Amino acid sequence: MSQKQPANVGDIYIDHHVTGERLGKSFMEDIRSKLFKEWIGTGKKILDLGGRDGTLTRHFVEGNQTVIGDIDTEAMARARQNYGVETAEVNLNEALPFEDESFDVIVLAEVLEHLPYPKVTFGEIQRILRPGGMLVGSIPLAYHIKDRWQVVRGRKLWVNNDPTHVQFFKYEELLNFFENYLDVEDVVSIKGGQKAKWFPKLFARDVAFRCSKAA
Repeated sequence: MSQKQPANVGDIYIDHHVTGERLGKSFMEDIRSKLFKEWIGTGKKILDLGGRDGTLTRHFVEGNQTVIGDIDTEAMARARQNYGVETAEVNLNEALPFEDESFDVIVLAEVLEHLPYPKVTFGEIQRILRPGGMLVGSIPLAYHIKDRWQVVRGRKLWVNNDPTHVQFFKYEELLNFFENYLDVEDVVSIKGGQKAKWFPKLFARDVAFRCSKAA
């Protein structure tokens, strides 16, 4: 008998990402946590969208007021218990349940690539960020040298072989997208080796970013 398949994209996401074996794990945690903590600082009100069980969030909780927004209520229960953060169940494809200009910092770490309607999400991010506020996060890029070679070999363009990835940004496309909503302050290659630091358009496979809202 064949194994029952998830019914829709939401089920696939839940099956692949949320409660279960991925708890307590965060992609490139050592690099991203150090960078985000440096960028964020202290004395901030933070919303970590897609923060799940707080594995990455815990690194910038101290000295800040932090809220995790996610669809995985069980994972967020662990975050509340382990790190004392507030949580909110959210759907990133619709209006977020927060007042205008509510947060100093929004974190969007390895989330943008999963969003079918990123314009909706970024419109909401722009709305709930305070003037002078900051968006920090990271995203895998597409169409770098490795991806192009995958396509030449006839393979599907699934970043990191993840079927829940629905956005495939090239380096310059990502910056252009951000600039529709926020000012780009910094983009740092975190995967792709030394060449990615010199030639990010060709070699960067994952980048961390920092954007700001005009004061």
